[in-house]
Amino acid sequence: MAASRYSSLALSADGSVWSWGWVGWGKLGHGDEEDQWQPKKVEAFAGQRIVAVSSGYSHSLALTADGAVWSWGEGGYGQLGHGNGHGNEQAQLLPKKIEAFADQHVAAVSAACSLAITADGAIWSWGFGDFGLGQLGHGDNQNQLLPMKAEAFAWQRVVAVSAGDRHSLAITADGALWSWGGGAFGCLGHGNEQSQLLPKKVEALAGRRVVALSAELDADGAVFTWGAGGLGRLGHGEDLSNQLLPKKVEAPSRE
Repeated sequence: MAASRYSSLALSADGSVWSWGWVGWGKLGHGDEEDQWQPKKVEAFAGQRIVAVSSGYSHSLALTADGAVWSWGEGGYGQLGHGNGHGNEQAQLLPKKIEAFADQHVAAVSAACSLAITADGAIWSWGFGDFGLGQLGHGDNQNQLLPMKAEAFAWQRVVAVSAGDRHSLAITADGALWSWGGGAFGCLGHGNEQSQLLPKKVEALAGRRVVALSAELDADGAVFTWGAGGLGRLGHGEDLSNQLLPKKVEAPSRE
């Protein structure tokens, strides 16, 4: 299951993809620009077995059982990975294979900017870099029209990634958490609001083995959150303040 603003993707047990919601830029993958009020199978994947999906604001990614990556939706900043995109790129209404990964076996994908992990544990990223925040992890703010390896992880094996609109997270095989991109509200977890053009280890979680991204879960089952605290989204009770460092979510006592 993958949800983004106004639309959703789901995988069924047979490896088929279903989508529904707002169609913006063709991101539902049905070859048209009609909103879908109910789940509808993406027929472009007939004969393929999909093992993972990810939905960004304006585009979507899917990973097939043979390690290929497919993308569709809006591609104006290269986020589809097909080597084009100039701010006014026509939408890709049907899923299209990213040929840049023809010689790679991809193990995981995440859409917003676009991230992928290949079987050798390398991170590749592509798409929009113009916010000047470094969310692609290449040390600059350039758009990437084709997938590009993040050389900052050259000596690390990455096992999980998560892409946000303006920042990215990764877990390495040793259980360390890394973050980069926009640092507003402390969302990178480094104790400040500075942006990071290159991946940086979150030292506040040193000594813990992180096993899942988004709401950080470590190996002893503890959940840590950080960033913007408004509306109680961090789960710290009446404390609605922004958190510049990861803070453990204390579950309410059971009486």
